Amino acid sequence: MHVISTAGHVDHGKSTLVLALTGTDPDRFAEEKERGLTIDLGFASAKLPSGRNVAIIDVPGHIRFLKNMLAGVGAVDACLFIVAATEGWKPQSEEHLRILSLLGVQHGLVVLTKVGLADDDLRELAHLDIAEQVEGTFLEGAPVIEVDAIDGIGLDELRGAIDELLADTPRAVDEGRPRLWIDRSFAAKGAGTVVTGTMLGGRIRVDDELQLQPTGTPVRVRGLQSHYADRTKVGPGNRVALNLSGVAHDEVGRGDVLVDPDQWHRTDRFDASLTVLDSLDHEVSRRGAHLLYLGSGEHPVQLRVLGPTALAPGQTGAIRVFLPRALPLLPGDRFVLREAGRSETVGGGEVLDIDPVVKASEAAPDRSVERVIAERGWIETDHLRLLTGETREPTVGVWVVDPDVLTAAQSTLRADIEAAGPLGLDIAGLDERGRALLGSLDDISVDGGHAKVADQVDELADHPYLVELRSALFTPPDPDGLIDRDELRELVRRGVVVSADGVFFAAEAIDAAAMAIAKMLADQPEGVTVSEFRTALSCTRKHAVPLLSVLDTTGRTRRRENLRIAGPRLPEL
Repeated sequence: MHVISTAGHVDHGKSTLVLALTGTDPDRFAEEKERGLTIDLGFASAKLPSGRNVAIIDVPGHIRFLKNMLAGVGAVDACLFIVAATEGWKPQSEEHLRILSLLGVQHGLVVLTKVGLADDDLRELAHLDIAEQVEGTFLEGAPVIEVDAIDGIGLDELRGAIDELLADTPRAVDEGRPRLWIDRSFAAKGAGTVVTGTMLGGRIRVDDELQLQPTGTPVRVRGLQSHYADRTKVGPGNRVALNLSGVAHDEVGRGDVLVDPDQWHRTDRFDASLTVLDSLDHEVSRRGAHLLYLGSGEHPVQLRVLGPTALAPGQTGAIRVFLPRALPLLPGDRFVLREAGRSETVGGGEVLDIDPVVKASEAAPDRSVERVIAERGWIETDHLRLLTGETREPTVGVWVVDPDVLTAAQSTLRADIEAAGPLGLDIAGLDERGRALLGSLDDISVDGGHAKVADQVDELADHPYLVELRSALFTPPDPDGLIDRDELRELVRRGVVVSADGVFFAAEAIDAAAMAIAKMLADQPEGVTVSEFRTALSCTRKHAVPLLSVLDTTGRTRRRENLRIAGPRLPEL
């Protein structure tokens, strides 16, 4: 499905043409019919000769209703640019063409209407005028189809031309991130709140739970219609009507937007490019009452020019825009900027950065994903997709990391590990990024919660204190002054040193003590006293009691009153 819009000066026959093409009168209000003047957006659809369906948004041509025109052309694929043969190119023709160009519309054709009321010379002059006016725009070289909607002249040719136009016009892309800018809200009898808009970015299904922004109101999709038919789901590039629960119709306005909140970043400021119209007679600066037209909405905004203090007519530069309320935006969104005081279009452009982190005096925004990464250093992949619409494979853990930042972080972490010595670096002291970064260091190993250089000599393996413990199994020296407490804890963690009631033994001492008491119990199965055990090991009570405590807790012995008897794990002789 494609969505196209009309455009052109007031009273050049846009609505009459839509009625002739589709059989649907786009003028919905009695006032429009009484005055013969389109005031608000109208909607219709038609099937083309190829069988392709097309939705048409009819826009008002009068300058007083330009706000409504802007609400209708923000998401169209192409346009039917209407010029009356009886009048030729007019002021609103120029205004509409500028707006379409600023919004990035690149496909269209020109319809020369009311040809039944113009002679050959007048029609020829209109053709020459059109060719001159569209030179250098997306309509340069576009077909000009002569039509008289009242008499039916040229309608079949126009349908064929629209068919050919849409065959070369790209379809809306399904990016899996639905967004619906609302252009109409009303209460339907027996259904409740109904909103309409052009579906962008993804699919919406019946029973989807969405959020109305900027209010944040949660809603549920009760029903869907597209081109007057009930649907269970609707994809991008379609006009759609949604029956919503959870919100009253008068709580929804044009310019509101429906999204899945988990898929969008809401922002009340963004950096953008701005192209100032060369026809403007003044510079554009932060001064003025500026109105931003984006999606289907009108938003009073403040802006700051990035770099210079102002942009001259015909100049393109960067600006920072401050919105009154946060909206779900994405780089690439197009907008038009008008000045309310002068009631004029000053320019338009493209959103570049929806979450600027560099102060305005230093910002240099563009669409580059690398810039977004570099400005933050580290960014989670999911957050990067919200900010840019693009998915990148993580560099470390769940983060995409700027190459320079990654190199510096790896060097710092490696230096910290090397400085930690033989014990290694306790990874409990690292934050989440630091722990993830360990996996990117090929020469670092992690053992027992400590990170070490893989080929580093283990100075603890033959530590002098460990040597002394092994040489005096049952009369170990006190560690104070002989070993650093962190090193001692590491030896205990490794199991080569055993801590018992504040006394430290070599692991071999426990095994030797177990064999000694096993021999004693072979001769005295009724049990061994502490004194007997102490005498057999030639040690003091200070060391004998802790040794027996370890033997008890490891199941080698069991305590029965003042005796130690054989336990289930007593070694066999």
